[in-house]
Amino acid sequence: MLKNDKEFDFIIYDIIQNQTVQSMKNYKQHYKTSCYEHCLQVSFISYKFCKKFRLDYKSAARGAMLHDLFLYDWRYRENGRKGLHAFTHPKTALENAKKIFYLSKKEEDIILKHMWPLTIKMPKYPESYVVSFADKYSTIKESFSYYQSTILSKKFLRLAYLFFSLCIVII
Repeated sequence: MLKNDKEFDFIIYDIIQNQTVQSMKNYKQHYKTSCYEHCLQVSFISYKFCKKFRLDYKSAARGAMLHDLFLYDWRYRENGRKGLHAFTHPKTALENAKKIFYLSKKEEDIILKHMWPLTIKMPKYPESYVVSFADKYSTIKESFSYYQSTILSKKFLRLAYLFFSLCIVII
């Protein structure tokens, strides 16, 4: 079981068994987090939220698991990629996902619009908004975790962190 939830595992089972999706583990998304780990986290958050609020949690989980299926290191321009990654990767992820899986219109919208509001075109479905916000939340959480572990791993930075924390508490 991935997230200790049998229903969630069943919903995304065919996706995570796919070799192309597995290859997402080879690409870093945010610091130490792989694309695969990031998508899995966004998928689980979206699944839980949509299930709680009686939305289409299956489409949310599946679309979220595929939302960053772009399959390249976004820090470098390669393969003739044009445009900024933040604006172009949703379309690339959708094209890649459609080559492998049958996608519903809702799943397509989730993948294509997950960078809203950075990309101007608004999501069509509530589930697309959920995935977009889960993506932002996950990104912030991954970034904070990385910086926190980096700061706490270095003695000087630990002392500086402690000093500035005390300053904030005193003020």
